[in-house]
Amino acid sequence: MYIKRVALSLVLLWSVLVVADACTTAVISGKYTKSGKPMLWKLRDTERFYNEIKYFKGEKYKYMALVNSDKTVDTDVWGGYNETGFAIMNSASFNTNLDNPTDFKDQEGIIMKKALEECATLADFEKMLNSLPKPMGLNANFGVVDANGGAAYYETDNNGFIKFDANDPVVAPHGYIIRTNYSFTGKKDIGYGFIRFETASQLFAEADAKGDINVPVILNDFSRSLKHALMGVDYSLDIPADSKPAKFVNTGDFITRHGSASNIVIEGVNNPKNADQTVMWTNLAFPMTTVSVPVWMNSKGYLPKVLKAEKDGKAPLAKYGMRLKKACYSVERSAGYKYMDLAAYTNKSDGGIKRFIADTEAPVVLKANEMSEKWESNGKLNSKELVSYYNWLDNYLVEAYEKYLKSQNR
Repeated sequence: MYIKRVALSLVLLWSVLVVADACTTAVISGKYTKSGKPMLWKLRDTERFYNEIKYFKGEKYKYMALVNSDKTVDTDVWGGYNETGFAIMNSASFNTNLDNPTDFKDQEGIIMKKALEECATLADFEKMLNSLPKPMGLNANFGVVDANGGAAYYETDNNGFIKFDANDPVVAPHGYIIRTNYSFTGKKDIGYGFIRFETASQLFAEADAKGDINVPVILNDFSRSLKHALMGVDYSLDIPADSKPAKFVNTGDFITRHGSASNIVIEGVNNPKNADQTVMWTNLAFPMTTVSVPVWMNSKGYLPKVLKAEKDGKAPLAKYGMRLKKACYSVERSAGYKYMDLAAYTNKSDGGIKRFIADTEAPVVLKANEMSEKWESNGKLNSKELVSYYNWLDNYLVEAYEKYLKSQNR
């Protein structure tokens, strides 16, 4: 009996770890976005809750990337873009390599780092994949865009890849492709994220019908969605009257759930001459409790301090986000991590954490858009204006979060 219980415990633990290392992602053709620019979206689920943004001087290209705030930062990246406007991210897949498993695996973060260092186009990435020795140690869906307007997914396994082109109306009739944690070329009905896939599909379809696929919609409506496609509910349409009493909802199959550790939306360009205007909007830690912060490529590697790990190995924005996340997931014992207190997050009385995030984020977005439009008009990024914006941003966010946390005794 004891052995059976241990075995069952290991199976349950494995299932938790697998689901925790999951993502909801999308590749979007610039032919269908409101701005005319290609986009990548990755909402990252992982047991490593503390992420940061880091600048790298690669062997060939400089690049910005989302990384874990730990020792793997020098070997793995989990999404980002380089100075040519080439961008990449991934979602883990769990329904390939089932018939030919190997000990050589988990190379996805290493491959993305290599791609950002060496690739400028989708063709470069395909050439790189073809050059890798077999088995490749890959079991993932890679989303890629470049400054020539290229936008595609590459479903990979140990032996190769299959490309899904977001610019091909046969493959992507609406210009976007969504992937969670299974590959369409893998074994049917095996994997994770089927409900998240359906929820994301509904959200994209609704936005597409309005001609409204853009960065704000992805950041606000998709990455902070309270919708569950299978149950047919959207808790944002029926919020509590007040912050008390608590109202717990099971978020285990939401796009954003307890295991969500970061979120990026990369808006590319459609001309290599404008590669420096590629921007990566970033949420560190729980996307529902962190303000979205934009990052642009620059030769000096300037970054907002709130996105960079401090001496304790944690970025300030991630630490703030995690403190507010505890208010959302206040039940810590047993399976409490599945249940979010909806009333703490949003309510009709004081608006909850959601209102704080929305009010705090508004000036960040407004100033960024004004600056970005100016650069686009001038055809060049202005480093002095960028540094000035980052300095304002750092001071503004620290002050806003500290004031709010103090007012809430958190």
